[in-house]
Amino acid sequence: MNSWILVYSCPDVPGIQSAVSTYLYERNGFIEESTAYSDPEIGRFFSRVVFRPDCENDFDSDAFEAGFLDIAERFGMQWTLSRADARPATVIAVSKFGHCLNDLLHRWKNGSLPIDIKAIISNHEAMRELAEWYGIPYHCILVSKQTKLESEASFYQKIESYNADLVILARYMQILSDGLAAKLSGRCINIHHSFLPSFKGAKPYHQAHRRGVKLIGATAHYVTSDLDEGPVIEQDVERVDHSMTADQLVEIGSTIEARVLSRAVKWHAERRVILNKNKTIVFK
Repeated sequence: MNSWILVYSCPDVPGIQSAVSTYLYERNGFIEESTAYSDPEIGRFFSRVVFRPDCENDFDSDAFEAGFLDIAERFGMQWTLSRADARPATVIAVSKFGHCLNDLLHRWKNGSLPIDIKAIISNHEAMRELAEWYGIPYHCILVSKQTKLESEASFYQKIESYNADLVILARYMQILSDGLAAKLSGRCINIHHSFLPSFKGAKPYHQAHRRGVKLIGATAHYVTSDLDEGPVIEQDVERVDHSMTADQLVEIGSTIEARVLSRAVKWHAERRVILNKNKTIVFK
């Protein structure tokens, strides 16, 4: 029997959870998981509820949503209802570095990453063989200074042609325009090393090695018009020391980037991430 996920946020006032749980009880909904958070700084309440209908064949999601509107309007909620087994249609963008892409594809193939990968888009041919090995359509859209606007338009057209719910920038080394970032708001996840803004440009791990850093890490975040400053979903770090070479830092950093991105994607796909202005609420 399939479960459903109800995610909502609203101004924090008494009676919210009581109203929601009573509504589910009256419709024979068995609550399997319930998580909540109240943000004291802005006075807003966030919650994710997983419930199972008493009899799935009799569960009418349209009727459920229509009845829930009264509660949503009463508390001023922003809310979504979705099947727990729904997998977001996903397009992955990549350039020449394949560690994040390879990790995502492996987890998708073994069933541990609940997404439906529709296509891979790149500005290089480097990852075509990997995509074809997994049987995934691969589109190479070359980008140059002269063709950047046209290439980005083609990039977005491909995303829309697959009705993508989620776009993953798995080390896609192109800066999205403000317009495209706005179109993909809340459904585009990027990964980058955590040296920013200290070590920008080429070979950041080599720059860090020359400065003798002791911690390296990665950040996964939603894409916004503020370059690499969107709402953070997940981060991780590892301690390093003077005995390690620059190439070893690259290897460690690549591993961190892959696992951080996969966590962020998984939590997004499971509707565990709620945007809270320039931050996120993550119900792990």
